[in-house]
Amino acid sequence: DSGFIAGADIQEFEGVKTVDDALAIVRRGWDAFDELAAVPYPTLALVRGFCLGGGLELALACRYRVVVDDPGTRLGLPEVMLGIVPGWGGMRRLPRLTGAPAALDLLLTGRTIDARRAKKLGIADECVPPRIMMNTARGMLLTAPPHRRVPFPLSLTLNPLFRPLVAAQARKQVAARARREHYPAPYAILDIWVKHDGDALALPASDPASIAHLIQTPTAMNLIRVFRLQERLKSFGRETDALTHRTELLRDLHSATRHVHVVGAGTMGGDIAAWCALRGLTVTLQDQTAERLKPAMQRAAKLFADRLKDPRRARDALDRLIPDVAGDGVARADVIIEAIFEDLDAKRTLFAALEGKARPDALLATNTSSIPLEQIGTSLKDPARLIGLHFFNPVPRMMLVEIVVGASTRGDLVPRASVFVRQIDKLSLPVKSAPGFLVNRVLAPYLMEAMRCVDEGIAPETVDEAALAFGMPVGPIELADTVGLDICLAVGKMLDQDAQPPKKLSELTAAGHLGRKTKRGFYDWSSGKAAKSSSGIVPPGLGDRLIQPFVAEARSALADGIVADADLVDAGAIFGTGFAPFRGGPLRYAASSGSAPPSASIGPGRPA
Repeated sequence: DSGFIAGADIQEFEGVKTVDDALAIVRRGWDAFDELAAVPYPTLALVRGFCLGGGLELALACRYRVVVDDPGTRLGLPEVMLGIVPGWGGMRRLPRLTGAPAALDLLLTGRTIDARRAKKLGIADECVPPRIMMNTARGMLLTAPPHRRVPFPLSLTLNPLFRPLVAAQARKQVAARARREHYPAPYAILDIWVKHDGDALALPASDPASIAHLIQTPTAMNLIRVFRLQERLKSFGRETDALTHRTELLRDLHSATRHVHVVGAGTMGGDIAAWCALRGLTVTLQDQTAERLKPAMQRAAKLFADRLKDPRRARDALDRLIPDVAGDGVARADVIIEAIFEDLDAKRTLFAALEGKARPDALLATNTSSIPLEQIGTSLKDPARLIGLHFFNPVPRMMLVEIVVGASTRGDLVPRASVFVRQIDKLSLPVKSAPGFLVNRVLAPYLMEAMRCVDEGIAPETVDEAALAFGMPVGPIELADTVGLDICLAVGKMLDQDAQPPKKLSELTAAGHLGRKTKRGFYDWSSGKAAKSSSGIVPPGLGDRLIQPFVAEARSALADGIVADADLVDAGAIFGTGFAPFRGGPLRYAASSGSAPPSASIGPGRPA
C-alpha cells in the first residue's frame, strides 16, 4: 500500500518538450481540481500514507480532510525540490487553511509533515487513529461542519496589503540557503503567491517564474534526475544487490537489525550511535572510559530533543543509547561498527578482539574513511566477514552511507548492509574497497586545490565564495575545517603519498589547530560557527579551478570501477559531498559544459 497519492507521475514532466506540453499538464490538473472544489455537495479526502505533490493538491481541493495518525502518513508539496512549483492549486489553497507563514514554509522547503502536524496547522480537519477513520469520515460528510477559518491576526498574512511584507521575510530566508540563479523555483513561488494569489496559470509562459518555463530549465531537469538517483539508492536497501545486479526480495524478518554496537565515542562514532538510537534501535556505545562517553551522550541528548520535540520520546531515545565501557553489547549485537581513529594497527587489533566475542551472524563493519578493507581484515580469522559502513560528518545531516566491499567480502553482506542503512533512513551506495572509496577520493583533490589557493595568498573567504557561486552548499575551506584538518591530511596522504600537502594545512595540523572540533583551523570556531571576513572580489576562473580536480577524479573513479556506473558517481558526489544538485553531479556537469570525453555515457538516471 503506497498510501493516498504519492504525487504526479514524474515521467510526464520528463516528457515535456514544448511550452504547450507544460501548459497542458498544468491546465489539466488545475481545471480538474477547480471543478472538484466547486461541486455543491460535501467532498472529503481520507488520507493515510503518502499524500504528496498533486496528491495533497487533490486533498486541498476537497471540502474536508481527515488524516490518519499512522507513522506512514506524510503530507507535503515537494515540487520545489524538483525545480518546479505546485501547479494544481496548492499555492492558492494551502495558505487559506494555515495562514501564509506555515504554508510558505512547506512550499519553499518541500518538507513533509506528519498527521498530527497537519491537524495542528489546519490542513486537516481531523486526525484520528486507523480504527475509527471510516466512521469519522462518514460522520463528517453527514454533518457537514462549517469551514475552519484562519484566526486573527494570522489571517492578516493573507491580506493583499500585507503579502509583500510576508514574502519579503520569506525571501530573506530563502536567499540564506539558495541563490536565485541556482534555484529559481522558491523565488517563483513567492512571486506567484504575492502577485497572483497562487494562480500558476496567471503568468505568461515566457515569464521566468512560470511553470512552463521552469519545467524546461536545466535546473529542473537535473533536479528530477537527482530524484531518480535518490530513488535508485533507496532501492539498494529494498531488494537489489547492486554489485551483481541480482534482484532479491529480502523478506526475512530476521534481517531487520535490532541491536547495534558502536566502538569509539568520538564525533563520528558517537553520532552514528545517536542516529541509530533516534531511528528506534537499541545501541551500546563503547569507549575506554566513561569520561570519553560523556560528550557523545550529551550530543545525543541534544539531537533527540531537537529532532523529536517531545520530552517523553526524547527520553525513550536516550534510554535506547547505552554507555558500555566494558563492551558487553558486542555479544548481543546484530551490527558492530568500528569508529575509532584512523590508525591501521589499532583497527586490526580491535577487530581481532571483536571477532572472538561477536555472534557468528553479526555484521562486522568499519567506518574507516579511507583505509582499504583488505588491509584492516588481515587480523581476522575470516576476513570475508568484514564490510565498510562509511558515514559522513555531520551524521544527522548527511544522507549517504558508502557500503564498502572488499575483495573477499561475502556477497550476502551487501544486501544485509543495505537493508540496515535503509532501516536507519540513510541512502546506501555500494563501492569497491580502494583508497578513499568514492566520496573522499573525489573530494580530496577539490579540498587540496582550495588549500593550495590559500597557500598562494587567496583569502579562505574568497576561495569559499568562489565555490558557493558555483553552487556548492558550503565552501571547501569551511568544509575542511568541519571534517577535521587531521583527517584531510591523512586522507590526502593515503590517496597520493608522493604529493606535497598544502603548507598551511601542515602548519595548522602540526599546531593542533584541526578545525571546528578544536575551535580553530583556517577559521576561528570559538562561537560555534566559522568567523569570516568579507570575501572580496573573486578572481575570474577560480571556481573552475576548484571544480576541475573534482571532475577529473570522478572520471578516474568511474574508469577504475569504484562504483557500477556514471550515475552512481554523480549520486555519490551529490549525496556524499553536497556537489551542487542543480548541476546534476560532476559527470553530468562535465558533459553539459562540453568537457566530457567522448566515451562518457551519462544517462538520465534509472527509475527505481
